[in-house]
This record gives sequence, C-alpha cells and structure tokens, in this order.
Amino acid sequence: MAATAGAAAEIVREIAAVGAADLAAAPEPLRADCLRLARKVSLLTHLVAEVAEAAGEDGAAGPEAAAWVADLLRALQAARRFVALGRVPALHTGAADQDVNDKNIAVQFKYVTWQLQAALTNLPHSCFQISDEVQEEVDLVRGQLKREMEKKGALDLNIFSKIHDILAHHVDNVGSQSEEPHSQPETLSLENLSSDHLELQHVALLISEISGISKSDIKKITSELIEGLENARVDDSAKPTNGDSKTSDEAKDSPDSVKKPDTVAMPEDFRCPISLELMRDPVIVSTGQTYERAFIQRWIDGGNRTCPKTQQKLQNLTLTPNYVLRSLILQWCEEKGIEPPTRSKYEGSSVEVGEDRLAIEALVRNLSCSSLDERKSAAAEIRSLAKKSTDNRMLLAESGAIPALVKLLSSKDPKTQEHAVTSLLNLSIYDQNKELIVVGGAIVPIIQVLRTGSMEARENAAAAIFSLSLIDDNKIMIGSTPGAIEALVELLKSGSSRGRKDAATALFNLCIYQANKVRAVRAGILSPLVQMLQDSSSAGATDEALTILSVLVSHHECKTAIAKAHTIPFLIDLLRSSQARNKENAAAILLALCKKDAQNLACIGRLGAQIPLTELSKTGSDRAKRKATSLLEHLSKLQVL
Repeated sequence: MAATAGAAAEIVREIAAVGAADLAAAPEPLRADCLRLARKVSLLTHLVAEVAEAAGEDGAAGPEAAAWVADLLRALQAARRFVALGRVPALHTGAADQDVNDKNIAVQFKYVTWQLQAALTNLPHSCFQISDEVQEEVDLVRGQLKREMEKKGALDLNIFSKIHDILAHHVDNVGSQSEEPHSQPETLSLENLSSDHLELQHVALLISEISGISKSDIKKITSELIEGLENARVDDSAKPTNGDSKTSDEAKDSPDSVKKPDTVAMPEDFRCPISLELMRDPVIVSTGQTYERAFIQRWIDGGNRTCPKTQQKLQNLTLTPNYVLRSLILQWCEEKGIEPPTRSKYEGSSVEVGEDRLAIEALVRNLSCSSLDERKSAAAEIRSLAKKSTDNRMLLAESGAIPALVKLLSSKDPKTQEHAVTSLLNLSIYDQNKELIVVGGAIVPIIQVLRTGSMEARENAAAAIFSLSLIDDNKIMIGSTPGAIEALVELLKSGSSRGRKDAATALFNLCIYQANKVRAVRAGILSPLVQMLQDSSSAGATDEALTILSVLVSHHECKTAIAKAHTIPFLIDLLRSSQARNKENAAAILLALCKKDAQNLACIGRLGAQIPLTELSKTGSDRAKRKATSLLEHLSKLQVL
C-alpha cells in the first residue's frame, strides 16, 4: 500500500505543477476544465502526504485502507490523463466536429470529477489519522467537485457508478492501464445496438479511454458494460421513487421541500471563487475581487499574498465588507424561496463570538493565577481553541494570551510547558500573530523547550520554529539565536519519528537563508542526514535529507563538507534504486558537487554513475533528464582530458 500511496502523492505533485502556460495550445472549454481540475487536485497535497505517512506505518495496511488508496490512485490517474489532453495541440476541425468533441470532453470531465469526488467521500477515517485542517481541505474539494458535476448538465450518475465498478474489476484482473490519453474513441461494430445501447456504449467508450483501458480491451468489455448498465436500469426502475413513498402532506412537511441554493441556477457573481458556494459574508480584497470572508482569510493565513482569482499581488490585507452584494444575495434568496446562506460550520455566529471573547478573557487571566492546576487547565483549553479557528486565534491574541503563554514556557511542570508551546504553535498559524510571538520574546524560551522539554513539547517547539520562520526576518533572528540550530540538529539525530520530521522541516526553512547553512553544517547536521540517506525503511526520511542537502550544497563551505561526509556513494545508490523524485534530487546534488570540482567528478566516475545517469537521462522527469545529461557531459569531458 505504501507504494500505491507514494504513486498517488507523485501524481498530485505532477498535476499541481500544471499551469496556464502548459495548456496554452488547448481549446476552450478543455483548457478551463484542465486548469480547474489541476487547482482542485493541488489542494489534496496534504491529504496524500498524511495517507502516505500512515501507509508507511506498521499495521496501517488493512484491506479497507489498501482498497481505498487503490481507488484514489485510479481517480488521480484518470485526472492526470484528462489534464494531459489539454497539452495536446488542438486539431483544426469544423464546427460540427468541434461540437461533438466538446460534448465528449464534457462527459470525460464529469466522470473524472465524479470519480475523484466519490473517492474523497469514501475516505475511511478510521484507517488514517487525518488532521482537522486536512479534513477541511477534503470537504472543500469534495464540495467543489460536486458543483462541477452539476454545472456540466444532467447525466445519470448510476451509469458512472456501474462503469466504474466494471472497469475497476477489469483493471484488478488484467492489471494493465495505459497512461496515454486517447484523442478519439475507436468505432466498434454497431449493427445490433439500439439507440439507447449506442448512447451507453459511447459513454462507456469515453470513460474507458480516460480510465486508461487499452483499445483491444475496450472491445472485450463493452458488452459486459452494456449488459451491466441495462441490468442496473431495470433494477432502478423497479424501485419506488421518493415521491411514490410519501403522501402530499408528508412531502409538504418534509425538510427536503425547502429549496437550497444548489437546486436553483445561481448567478456566478454570488459564488465565492474559492469555495464556489453562495457567499454569506462577501468581502472585497485590494484587487477588487470579492470572496467569502472565511475562505479568503484562510488563504491569507496560509501565507499567500496574491489574489486567488487574478494572481495579482495583494497591496494590503484589508478585507472590506461588500454590503451591496450581500443585500443582492439576500434579495435573490427571498425571491427564489430558498434558504439564505448561513455561517460555515467552521465559524461561530456573532453571538457565539461575543460569548467566546468573555470566556477567552477569563482563560487568559487564569494563565497567570497562583494555582498550577488552573494555569495548566487554562493552557490546555487555549491550546484546543487556538487549533480550531482563525477567529479564536485573533481573539486570543487580542486578549493578551501570547505574553502569558511565553511566561509559561519556563514552567517547571512538563505538561504546562507542553500546552504553552503548542498553544503558541497553533496561534502562529495566523500570520499577524507570528510577529506578536517574536516581539513577545518567545524565541529563546521556545529553544529552551526544544532542548529540555518532553518529547511532545520538543516536537511542537520545532514545529513552532518552522511556522515562525516562514517570515524571512524571523529566519535571520532564529538562526542567530545561540543554540537554536544546534537544538534542531539534536532533535533530528535523536528525536521521535515525528520530532525528526518537524526538525527537518524547520531546518530546511531556516537554511534558505545563506548564513544558516553554515551554522547547520557546523552544528553537525550532515551526520544525521547521511544516516537518513541510508534509511531504506523510510522513503520520507530519504526525501527530507535530499531536500535539505539540495539547499545546503549551494554554499561553497557546505558543498566541501558534504563531499567530505562521504555522501557521494549513497547519492549514486539512490540513482539506481529510489523513487523518481529522489533520483531527481540526488542527480541535482551530484551535479552541484561536481561543478568545477574534478575530484568529485572523478569519484562519481569511479563509482559507476554513468549507467544510472544514462538511464535517468532517458526515463526521468524533465528536470532529472537535464541534470543527468549535464553530469554525463562533464564526465565525458573528464575522460577526454
């Protein structure tokens, strides 16, 4: 299952990298469909990372989990094939042919969207430790995919379900899927098929192709598809409809009789461009675009400084209420007889916020009371509140929680200390709190917790340093603080699995600043990194080590130290046997080590790097091919000399 989860993560990264320039040759509406799909898939990055992490742990590979990961992989493979259609130059066709092509694309897009939405709906939460933040992203993407299907018009989703089941069974039995998208459906013998059968066959054919079924296999399974679909239709027609099972009075009193926005054609201006939902609290950003407050605030809190719709830089982070649009939305809801929009389930009402403020102020006062138990209890509750929402993070900061929590970092009670550092970590998710935490003098005591706290406190201290270092000025301040990088390196060496991951993430971010690269090397970072390169049991550890090395190697002193640490043999081994992403990074690091260094170049020649480099130059990603080809050219020149 770990390999399947890794493959899913790789596809998500690949699709997320697709931009408008990659789809310049695609006609509309294919280009727009591909872009929207790529954006939605990119939001699954954190989900597949957590799934891959869970898949790598003992006992996580149960049959239910493995079946779901395989289903997700099939959905992502279909999404990749659809996006690949947008990279193929458009053929010049007549208006009639173009109309047919557009309809075919619409069917395939709707199926890919349905398949991905179905996989997310069936996510077995009991098998994976999915965090609350990632679950919010999954819910958001699932809702967006559902609305995409609705926009593409009516098509019986039972057909999709039946085709999906038959194709999944076929793939499991045959085990062969083609990754290349097909440009046109292959025509089969149609003499004995009715018009309904023809329609079913055409849909099945389009879906089979986007699912990667080979042309020869499509012919073999078409009859099974039609038979299965016909049986499904017969079964469905025998079932009573909802209307048949209710009296008119029951229907009148049913909650389902109240119209909802999804059942009425909604003006596009009323939808939030991020959530695609009817806006409740529309706000205007500096570019003039309007968004739902909760979603644009979450976008900004994530460190983004561009307008999601236009990609223009936000000149400021002010969110101005769009009262005119809100009034129009309420008027439209009243005219259509539908429910007005309510607050997101992730937000509280204005009354709740007022009540929260009073409760939060009381909690903050308890952080400074004389009773240890009350201080500990207040810190624990603030830890939980700060994790839940942006509103809570803002209210806690406004109520003076940060200075009080910084004082608790020096508590002699390990649990109180752990709650305090984790509370600061959760508060730092809101960007404006990052500055307040640093100004409040938190860096030195956080580093002290990182050195001497409990393991969970040390893990969260490392995560807090990473969060704070997302601001460039803080990279300099944290890196220059005595003992900061040394404490992270120590956690990287001897921490828990989670602690090593948090330390690696923080060190990578700090080492983007040049001076911190030398500090990290002098603190002994290369020793644990070499150990991580040798850890064949954890692909994640290898990936993290390569990522940090790729940053360090750009500094001359670090480059020399990396070579002296005998990393070259391990990097060459990774060229032979590791995942595609690791091969790419290993080649990039080797190239940096060998530029203007004949000794390192001769070393990789003696160790037999030519064969894996030649293979990589033919089969790797575009970046991997460039790095491998450049290294081979350097080796060739060395042999001539």
